[in-house]
Amino acid sequence: MDTKENYVIEILKTHNAILEGHFLLSSGLHSDKYIQCALVLQYPEIAERIAELLFEEIRNNFSMWEDINLVISPALGGIIIGQEVARVIGRNNNKKIRAIFTERTDDGKMTLRRGFDITYSDNILIVEDVVTTGRSTQEVIDVVKERNGNILALSSIINRTENENDLNFKYPYFYLMKLKINNYDPKICPLCKQGIKLVKPGSRKNF
Repeated sequence: MDTKENYVIEILKTHNAILEGHFLLSSGLHSDKYIQCALVLQYPEIAERIAELLFEEIRNNFSMWEDINLVISPALGGIIIGQEVARVIGRNNNKKIRAIFTERTDDGKMTLRRGFDITYSDNILIVEDVVTTGRSTQEVIDVVKERNGNILALSSIINRTENENDLNFKYPYFYLMKLKINNYDPKICPLCKQGIKLVKPGSRKNF
Protein backbone atom coordinates (compact mmCIF):
# COMPACT_ATOMS: atom_id res chain seq x y z
CA MET A 1 0.00 0.00 0.00
CA ASP A 2 1.56 3.32 -1.07
CA THR A 3 1.52 6.64 0.78
CA LYS A 4 -1.69 7.87 -0.86
CA GLU A 5 -3.56 4.67 -0.02
CA ASN A 6 -2.27 4.73 3.56
CA TYR A 7 -3.45 8.30 3.99
CA VAL A 8 -6.94 7.59 2.66
CA ILE A 9 -7.53 4.42 4.68
CA GLU A 10 -6.22 6.02 7.88
CA ILE A 11 -8.36 9.12 7.44
CA LEU A 12 -11.43 6.95 6.77
CA LYS A 13 -10.79 4.95 9.93
CA THR A 14 -10.05 8.03 12.03
CA HIS A 15 -13.40 9.57 11.12
CA ASN A 16 -15.36 6.29 11.32
CA ALA A 17 -16.25 6.57 7.65
CA ILE A 18 -16.25 2.82 7.01
CA LEU A 19 -19.73 1.85 8.17
CA GLU A 20 -20.82 -1.73 8.87
CA GLY A 21 -24.34 -3.08 8.51
CA HIS A 22 -26.67 -3.94 5.61
CA PHE A 23 -26.67 -1.25 2.92
CA LEU A 24 -28.51 -0.67 -0.34
CA LEU A 25 -26.05 0.87 -2.79
CA SER A 26 -27.00 3.22 -5.63
CA SER A 27 -26.12 0.36 -7.99
CA GLY A 28 -28.92 -1.73 -6.49
CA LEU A 29 -26.46 -4.15 -4.89
CA HIS A 30 -26.37 -4.86 -1.17
CA SER A 31 -23.21 -4.62 0.94
CA ASP A 32 -22.04 -5.26 4.49
CA LYS A 33 -19.98 -2.05 4.46
CA TYR A 34 -20.48 1.48 3.20
CA ILE A 35 -17.87 4.18 2.66
CA GLN A 36 -19.34 7.45 3.89
CA CYS A 37 -16.83 9.89 2.42
CA ALA A 38 -18.92 12.84 3.62
CA LEU A 39 -17.65 12.18 7.15
CA VAL A 40 -14.15 12.93 5.88
CA LEU A 41 -14.95 15.59 3.28
CA GLN A 42 -16.82 17.68 5.85
CA TYR A 43 -13.37 18.96 6.88
CA PRO A 44 -12.22 21.42 4.18
CA GLU A 45 -8.50 20.93 4.88
CA ILE A 46 -8.86 17.16 4.46
CA ALA A 47 -10.99 17.54 1.33
CA GLU A 48 -8.32 19.81 -0.11
CA ARG A 49 -5.55 17.32 0.70
CA ILE A 50 -7.44 14.43 -0.88
CA ALA A 51 -8.05 16.56 -3.98
CA GLU A 52 -4.34 17.37 -4.16
CA LEU A 53 -3.46 13.67 -4.00
CA LEU A 54 -6.00 12.82 -6.69
CA PHE A 55 -4.67 15.64 -8.86
CA GLU A 56 -1.12 14.32 -8.45
CA GLU A 57 -2.30 10.87 -9.55
CA ILE A 58 -3.89 12.38 -12.66
CA ARG A 59 -1.03 14.75 -13.49
CA ASN A 60 1.63 12.06 -13.11
CA ASN A 61 -0.18 9.61 -15.38
CA PHE A 62 -2.15 11.71 -17.86
CA SER A 63 -0.43 14.12 -20.22
CA MET A 64 -3.67 15.88 -21.21
CA TRP A 65 -4.54 17.10 -17.71
CA GLU A 66 -3.76 20.70 -18.69
CA ASP A 67 -6.60 20.60 -21.24
CA ILE A 68 -9.24 20.05 -18.55
CA ASN A 69 -11.54 23.05 -18.22
CA LEU A 70 -14.60 21.46 -16.62
CA VAL A 71 -15.11 19.02 -13.74
CA ILE A 72 -18.46 17.27 -13.39
CA SER A 73 -19.66 15.00 -10.58
CA PRO A 74 -22.86 13.16 -9.66
CA ALA A 75 -24.77 14.54 -6.67
CA LEU A 76 -24.50 14.23 -3.87
CA GLY A 77 -21.38 12.27 -3.08
CA GLY A 78 -19.15 13.71 -5.78
CA ILE A 79 -19.93 17.40 -5.34
CA ILE A 80 -17.40 18.32 -2.64
CA ILE A 81 -14.46 16.38 -4.06
CA GLY A 82 -15.33 17.57 -7.59
CA GLN A 83 -15.24 21.19 -6.44
CA GLU A 84 -11.91 20.69 -4.68
CA VAL A 85 -10.29 18.89 -7.62
CA ALA A 86 -11.38 21.68 -9.97
CA ARG A 87 -9.82 24.24 -7.64
CA VAL A 88 -6.53 22.32 -7.45
CA ILE A 89 -6.34 21.88 -11.23
CA GLY A 90 -7.01 25.57 -11.76
CA ARG A 91 -4.39 26.55 -9.20
CA ASN A 92 -1.77 24.40 -10.89
CA ASN A 93 -2.71 25.48 -14.41
CA ASN A 94 -3.37 29.15 -13.66
CA LYS A 95 -6.86 29.16 -15.18
CA LYS A 96 -10.45 29.00 -14.04
CA ILE A 97 -11.99 25.54 -14.01
CA ARG A 98 -15.75 25.14 -13.67
CA ALA A 99 -17.15 22.51 -11.30
CA ILE A 100 -20.74 21.39 -11.92
CA PHE A 101 -22.85 18.38 -11.00
CA THR A 102 -25.60 16.14 -12.28
CA GLU A 103 -28.55 15.00 -10.18
CA ARG A 104 -31.49 12.67 -10.45
CA THR A 105 -35.04 13.59 -11.37
CA ASP A 106 -37.95 12.21 -9.34
CA ASP A 107 -38.11 9.22 -11.66
CA GLY A 108 -34.40 8.46 -11.17
CA LYS A 109 -32.96 9.79 -14.43
CA MET A 110 -29.55 11.47 -14.19
CA THR A 111 -29.68 14.95 -15.64
CA LEU A 112 -28.17 18.43 -15.67
CA ARG A 113 -30.14 21.17 -13.91
CA ARG A 114 -29.72 24.60 -12.24
CA GLY A 115 -28.72 26.30 -15.47
CA PHE A 116 -25.52 24.27 -15.86
CA ASP A 117 -24.40 23.80 -19.45
CA ILE A 118 -21.91 21.69 -21.39
CA THR A 119 -20.68 22.39 -24.91
CA TYR A 120 -18.30 20.86 -27.45
CA SER A 121 -15.52 23.18 -26.18
CA ASP A 122 -15.56 21.62 -22.69
CA ASN A 123 -12.76 19.17 -21.93
CA ILE A 124 -14.12 17.22 -19.01
CA LEU A 125 -12.90 15.30 -15.99
CA ILE A 126 -15.58 13.27 -14.19
CA VAL A 127 -14.96 13.07 -10.44
CA GLU A 128 -16.67 10.71 -7.97
CA ASP A 129 -16.10 9.87 -4.32
CA VAL A 130 -16.57 6.08 -4.62
CA VAL A 131 -17.03 3.88 -7.70
CA THR A 132 -18.65 0.49 -7.12
CA THR A 133 -20.24 -0.75 -10.35
CA GLY A 134 -19.65 2.42 -12.38
CA ARG A 135 -23.38 2.90 -12.96
CA SER A 136 -23.58 6.53 -11.82
CA THR A 137 -20.33 7.35 -13.63
CA GLN A 138 -21.74 5.90 -16.85
CA GLU A 139 -24.91 7.95 -16.38
CA VAL A 140 -22.80 11.11 -16.07
CA ILE A 141 -20.92 10.06 -19.22
CA ASP A 142 -24.26 9.75 -21.03
CA VAL A 143 -25.32 13.23 -19.86
CA VAL A 144 -22.05 14.71 -21.14
CA LYS A 145 -22.30 12.91 -24.48
CA GLU A 146 -25.87 14.17 -25.00
CA ARG A 147 -24.45 17.69 -24.87
CA ASN A 148 -21.39 16.97 -27.03
CA GLY A 149 -18.85 17.53 -24.25
CA ASN A 150 -15.39 16.01 -24.62
CA ILE A 151 -14.60 13.56 -21.82
CA LEU A 152 -10.88 13.30 -21.13
CA ALA A 153 -10.74 11.13 -18.01
CA LEU A 154 -12.55 9.75 -14.97
CA SER A 155 -11.48 9.72 -11.34
CA SER A 156 -12.56 8.81 -7.83
CA ILE A 157 -11.15 8.72 -4.34
CA ILE A 158 -11.95 5.03 -3.93
CA ASN A 159 -12.40 2.20 -6.42
CA ARG A 160 -14.40 -0.57 -4.76
CA THR A 161 -15.22 -2.54 -7.89
CA GLU A 162 -14.92 -6.31 -7.72
CA ASN A 163 -13.51 -6.50 -11.24
CA GLU A 164 -12.21 -3.30 -12.79
CA ASN A 165 -12.49 -4.79 -16.28
CA ASP A 166 -16.27 -4.88 -15.86
CA LEU A 167 -16.43 -1.08 -15.78
CA ASN A 168 -15.84 -0.73 -19.53
CA PHE A 169 -15.51 3.05 -19.20
CA LYS A 170 -13.39 3.51 -22.38
CA TYR A 171 -11.66 6.48 -20.76
CA PRO A 172 -8.58 6.70 -18.52
CA TYR A 173 -9.63 6.13 -14.90
CA PHE A 174 -7.59 7.35 -11.92
CA TYR A 175 -8.17 6.72 -8.22
CA LEU A 176 -6.31 6.87 -4.92
CA MET A 177 -7.02 3.42 -3.56
CA LYS A 178 -8.67 0.10 -4.34
CA LEU A 179 -10.84 -1.20 -1.51
CA LYS A 180 -12.30 -4.69 -1.64
CA ILE A 181 -15.71 -4.85 0.01
CA ASN A 182 -18.38 -7.53 -0.34
CA ASN A 183 -21.25 -6.69 -2.69
CA TYR A 184 -24.30 -8.94 -3.01
CA ASP A 185 -27.03 -9.43 -5.56
CA PRO A 186 -30.29 -8.78 -3.64
CA LYS A 187 -31.62 -12.18 -4.74
CA ILE A 188 -28.83 -14.04 -2.93
CA CYS A 189 -27.85 -11.54 -0.24
CA PRO A 190 -26.85 -13.40 2.97
CA LEU A 191 -27.67 -10.30 5.03
CA CYS A 192 -31.26 -10.40 3.79
CA LYS A 193 -31.47 -14.06 4.74
CA GLN A 194 -30.29 -13.15 8.24
CA GLY A 195 -33.08 -10.59 8.53
CA ILE A 196 -30.70 -7.66 9.03
CA LYS A 197 -32.44 -4.35 8.38
CA LEU A 198 -31.57 -2.87 4.97
CA VAL A 199 -30.57 0.78 5.00
CA LYS A 200 -30.06 3.17 2.10
CA PRO A 201 -27.34 5.63 3.13
CA GLY A 202 -28.44 9.24 2.91
CA SER A 203 -32.12 8.24 3.04
CA ARG A 204 -34.58 8.25 5.93
CA LYS A 205 -36.04 5.00 4.67
CA ASN A 206 -35.32 1.47 5.80
CA PHE A 207 -36.38 -1.37 3.53
